[in-house]
Amino acid sequence: MLSLALAYITPAAAENGPSLDYTWDYAGGQQSLSDFKGKVVYVDFWSSWCGPCQKAFPWMQKMQLKYQHQDFTVVAINLDVETELADAFLQKIPVTFPIRYDPESDIARAFKLQGMPSSFIFNRQGELVAQHVGFNVKHLAQYEAQIQYWLEKP
Repeated sequence: MLSLALAYITPAAAENGPSLDYTWDYAGGQQSLSDFKGKVVYVDFWSSWCGPCQKAFPWMQKMQLKYQHQDFTVVAINLDVETELADAFLQKIPVTFPIRYDPESDIARAFKLQGMPSSFIFNRQGELVAQHVGFNVKHLAQYEAQIQYWLEKP
């Protein structure tokens, strides 16, 4: 069994919890998480003011580069009301994974966030399989082990 640093999701809890079946309007267009079905997806909610988010971003970038060829992706959803703050953050800590914006916090409410950052792992079938609140460098090996575990599953 993997470490308790991550909360595991039972099938019953997953049915009533967050999913990749979210589409929302932003800046005159739509953004959707369902675009990422078929991959192992690490969805991370963040804000520019969040100290742990600043620590998480370099690690998430490392995971993106390391596992992207195994159908893995990080999707970071920014919750800043002013997207300029997010853009400034990304100038300091550039990443190659997809960034989505949720300034109205609609998707954050749907995911029932309990803290910042909050991360959710979805398997290739788009099912929620793990989640954690916060980011602790002491748990990096456990976070990565969770990603590796789901990448090994068909």
